[in-house]
Amino acid sequence: MPEIAAATPMMRQYLEVKARYPDALLFFRLGDFYELFFDDAIRASEALQITLTARSKGDDKVPMCGVPHHAARGYVARLLEQGFKVAICDQVEEPGKSAIVKREVTRVVTPGMVLDEQVLDPRESSFLGAVALGEAGGGLALLDATTGELRCGEVGDDGRLADELRRAGVRELLLEREAAASERGQALARAVGAPVAAREPADFERAEEKLRRRTGVATLQGFGVEGLPLGLAAAAAAVAYLEDTQRSDAVHVDRISRLPVDGVLLLDEATRANLELERTLSGAKRKGSLLGLLDRAVTGPGARRLAEWLRYPLLDVAAIDARLDAVEELCGSAVLREGLAEALKAVGDLARVVSRLALRQGSGRDLRALCQALLALPRLDEELSRARSALLRQAGEGTRGLEALAALLDRAVAEEPPAGIQEGGIIRRGFSEELDRIVSVAEDGKGTIARLEAKEKERTGIGSLKVRYNRVFGYYLEVTRPNLHLVPPDYQRRQTTVGGERFVTPELKEFEELVLGAEEKRFALEARLFEDLRAAVLGQAGAIRTAAGAAADADALLSLGRVAAERGYARPVVDGSEVLEIVDGRHPVVEALLPADSGGFVPNDLSVASAGEGESAASLLIITGPNMAGKSTAMRQAACIALLAQMGSFVPARRARVGLVDRIFTRVGASDDLARGRSTFMVEMTETAAIVHNATRRSLVVLDEIGRGTSTFDGLSIAWAVAEHLHDRTGCRTLFATHYHELQDLARERPRVRNLTVAVREVQDRVVFLRKLVQGGASRSYGIEVAKLAGVPAEILARAREILRNLEALEVDEGGHAALARGGKRRPAPPPAAQLGLFAAGDPRLEALRRELQQLDVDALRPLDALNLLSDWKKRLS
Repeated sequence: MPEIAAATPMMRQYLEVKARYPDALLFFRLGDFYELFFDDAIRASEALQITLTARSKGDDKVPMCGVPHHAARGYVARLLEQGFKVAICDQVEEPGKSAIVKREVTRVVTPGMVLDEQVLDPRESSFLGAVALGEAGGGLALLDATTGELRCGEVGDDGRLADELRRAGVRELLLEREAAASERGQALARAVGAPVAAREPADFERAEEKLRRRTGVATLQGFGVEGLPLGLAAAAAAVAYLEDTQRSDAVHVDRISRLPVDGVLLLDEATRANLELERTLSGAKRKGSLLGLLDRAVTGPGARRLAEWLRYPLLDVAAIDARLDAVEELCGSAVLREGLAEALKAVGDLARVVSRLALRQGSGRDLRALCQALLALPRLDEELSRARSALLRQAGEGTRGLEALAALLDRAVAEEPPAGIQEGGIIRRGFSEELDRIVSVAEDGKGTIARLEAKEKERTGIGSLKVRYNRVFGYYLEVTRPNLHLVPPDYQRRQTTVGGERFVTPELKEFEELVLGAEEKRFALEARLFEDLRAAVLGQAGAIRTAAGAAADADALLSLGRVAAERGYARPVVDGSEVLEIVDGRHPVVEALLPADSGGFVPNDLSVASAGEGESAASLLIITGPNMAGKSTAMRQAACIALLAQMGSFVPARRARVGLVDRIFTRVGASDDLARGRSTFMVEMTETAAIVHNATRRSLVVLDEIGRGTSTFDGLSIAWAVAEHLHDRTGCRTLFATHYHELQDLARERPRVRNLTVAVREVQDRVVFLRKLVQGGASRSYGIEVAKLAGVPAEILARAREILRNLEALEVDEGGHAALARGGKRRPAPPPAAQLGLFAAGDPRLEALRRELQQLDVDALRPLDALNLLSDWKKRLS
């Protein structure tokens, strides 16, 4: 970049602004374009695939590119997806008022600070995650700038920090500058997988004082966040970042709540991915996930609340039952469901509208949208007041108290206001007499002149009187000489002409002032009235957020009620036991995705209980069966049913009893993690280690194919040892699917182990999967039959069957080759080298030993007998 002093005035202005935002791409407004220069232009042109040009030539050549200002939103969104920050530098005065137009950065758009409704997904939260590291673990805060929601909490280790941040799906990670540069901070950033913003230590200091001032309270105890110094430090830094990037006070952040890091069912990253709670494993799509199935919410806030409930299932039986009561009522009443859905449609996204207004990014359309939403709240309250369940009635009560604000906005805001606040037309006719006069003059100047002229003709009796205008005198009344005697005394003479005289009146002077400055005055007055209305809205921001939360709760409950009614789900019994009993359970997503002609999902029963339920209860279920028979589906559906029950949803089963589960662990599937340098087996063992270290007796553990990423004996040994540990030490509810059929012998060794298998039927040369869990074990995995279904060539299948027979025979051929290779094409073995025989010819002792060995029945030989024989032979030979 050139020296600032040597640059042109405009480029000097650019360089001064850019120096304050070195880590952001600077969108610099020039006329109808946002321009980027120097390195910003090169990086943006590559990221956006737009043309890179140059300003000036030769040594003064300046790389540049630009995007139209009206299309900037889309380009900014694409840059954010690639991890860039964008500083928006706008013109803040009209051109021509000074030698160079004044420009300022009006906001900085980062991945965690997106407020544009055209970029945001209305059904997903947009959290910034801030972290204040402690000696171990630390404090974290989640801030959704689009709604003003702020939560904070503390955890005891960095693994939990990463888990909580990933659970919330943070878009950006905020760390103190020194922490961000440390190895520990970088490891946390890699684990979270979000871009990092480094901030000064001052943002994390005096946190409680800053948050008290922001929320307008004398103490934070009422929010339940006392005793969280690191959590509050992270929260204060998050708010500071919001205000810094948006160049505005975060007045909509008027409360703070405790992040539920305890007291909820915990789900680690592996479990959320393996159960496909919010995204599918294939393609990371919402459709095909559990949330995609459950989300029948009418509004965006309802969908976001539903996702929150899925991320944080409850551990309080009373709270779970309260949700189940509401879902049961909605499930049983189509009239209530439809009435509530219609009422919710008009409510929209109250919280995000208020946030845009609070951060001075709202428009007249936001005011009208807010007005329509507030006007719809009484009907929503009416629908909810008809319900019997406590949660639905409480939601209705939370929507009250905003009728006066709704009436004010309805009187003040036009039905169809423009997109900008500088275009006029925001305020409804009749709200302000002063504005009505100005608008009337601005929009109907000729008509006003004609009316004034007719009025003066009638008053004076001068039929030839005219209202005229020129640039020197402005507006005036022209009277001919023959009529000068009729001029009234309030006329003020301005000029004498050959044919008569020119006059003005106080009314005409006022009209002139109105006309000549009407547009400017109109915009200024509308802007002032808009600010008054914005202030009125922000004065009720707390009540609006409460109403928005109540509507979101009602919508999330409605969504669960709709799914339960449409899919035939049943109300689960949730209690304090350590039992999981499911009758005719189904996998919710698999069932929904089955084609109509598939014959339907085959339901399964399952019963498992922890060691606390007694020796007769099965705490470890060993599930065997063929590939593709449905083992993984059966286990995952059990985990999904437990999770659904504890989030307060009905479940896909005829009957279910769910004793509270504190954590769900899953070790399912095989995949490597190249980004973190971990092999498939390393990923598998890391997840297994997390389970054995953290599972409690109240946990639910789902294990699928432990140990298959290494050698058979190593894998079997690890699988057996893990199963023993979970049975003997942890005593938790465990579902263990395996192709190691040897694990079925655990049922003989341990009292609380039961064997289950997925039934199959062999019909001629093909296998029919019955998808039904039955008591007992499997002896075959039918892998070759599955390979046939997948389209593996026939010659490979035939060779595989031959090798399988050899393996099952466990033979070695006469040339010393592995039996599994017999029958395949290989180079002939060279003749064996001469070597001494095991039995020397002519030695009667060895001949007797040979005969004994030939006659020995190895299969009937007990270990002790074998040892005795060896001892005897040794004595005879010596």
